[in-house]
Amino acid sequence: MTDRPILMFDSGIGGLTVLREARVLMPDRRFVYVADDAAFPYGNWEEPALKTRILDLFATLLERFKPELSVIPCNTASTLVIEAIRERFPGHPFVGTVPAIKPAAERTRSGLVSVLATPGTVKRQYTRDLITQWASKCHVRLVGSHKLAALAETYMRSGFVEEQAVAEEIAPCFVEHDGRRTDIVVLACTHYPFLVNRMRKTAPWPVDWIDPAEAIARRALSLLEGSQPVRTNGPDLAVFTSGVPDFATRRLMQGFGLAVEGT
Repeated sequence: MTDRPILMFDSGIGGLTVLREARVLMPDRRFVYVADDAAFPYGNWEEPALKTRILDLFATLLERFKPELSVIPCNTASTLVIEAIRERFPGHPFVGTVPAIKPAAERTRSGLVSVLATPGTVKRQYTRDLITQWASKCHVRLVGSHKLAALAETYMRSGFVEEQAVAEEIAPCFVEHDGRRTDIVVLACTHYPFLVNRMRKTAPWPVDWIDPAEAIARRALSLLEGSQPVRTNGPDLAVFTSGVPDFATRRLMQGFGLAVEGT
């Protein structure tokens, strides 16, 4: 029996998409959600500095919260540090998040797949290796958006986003070639599912949008098999590396059943 929490780590509030699915599968578990908002967006960082920051943060987080399992919903962070973080903390289980290229390659009928991600995820060799391994028979377009993650954060806090801004960011995902069209877009950033309804509305034609949140939650559950949780009273905790967030963010966290540290 354990009351050790599951730790979820993201650059901002995007990981809430995974937290939502994880709670459905693991209602008896306690969660600590860590948003590294002081460093948001990760796509603006140089890789060595970001890697060092995340590894050092986890050294503190693992010592403080002693989680049973850590989930990194952030594609940018996972593709950069997942191997290094497992090497540095070999006794602790991690669930990373990588672009859902394999299921996209399995589902596509046209053979035209787009991966909508942050610039950091797009340029990562890890992502290109996934394409080589799983989608060599497909045409995969990598689309790095500089604005979508921030648009998603704004939308979640305020409930409003300019549809034209979303349309401009997703436009490069849509390819026509020899009578075929892109039929699958991989959402390779946990922020993006928050905008998927706007994406559907502004897309030039219907596609299958792949959200990996449920698959990530199922992977986490599988690693906890045999572990018996003891749920303590009180809400789950949200920790922001910048300190106490603004009112809109605190209200959003409360809507997700999270108590914001410091309030």
